Amino acid sequence: MASVSTSHLILFIASLLIAASVAGTFTQGVQRLSSALGDRSVDVSSDIRSDITLISDPGSGAVYDDSGDGNVTVLAKNTGSRDLEASSDQIEVLLNGRYQTNVSVTVVDGSAWTVGNVLRITIRLDQPLDTGSDHRVKIIVNGDEEVLQFRT
Repeated sequence: MASVSTSHLILFIASLLIAASVAGTFTQGVQRLSSALGDRSVDVSSDIRSDITLISDPGSGAVYDDSGDGNVTVLAKNTGSRDLEASSDQIEVLLNGRYQTNVSVTVVDGSAWTVGNVLRITIRLDQPLDTGSDHRVKIIVNGDEEVLQFRT
């Protein structure tokens, strides 16, 4: 009978050791997942609070200056709940699907691109756009994408 009690004791101790190691592994996994979710929620919160609206009138002729220097000018209003950086390296611009690097920005109504302020984005073109055709400008700021379609 003593041998049965001894084997039961050994099995009980072994099961406790296995349960403790499994619980430790699960605890570490849950902590890592919780940390990753916390980091991701901060990123998503920043993206949600960033919002712009393109307020240029595509039918006015003010978007593309075909009689002057041939630049494309787009007005973007900060409609989010946080201030945005008014810098051309913080704004991605695509014209007809092509990434544009010769871009300048100017805050229209203030010194910073705060909530409610308008930013003028000027795209300097190497060659003029085709007249009589449709074009698309895509502006990306902090993950928020807005598209303006206009005709020349």
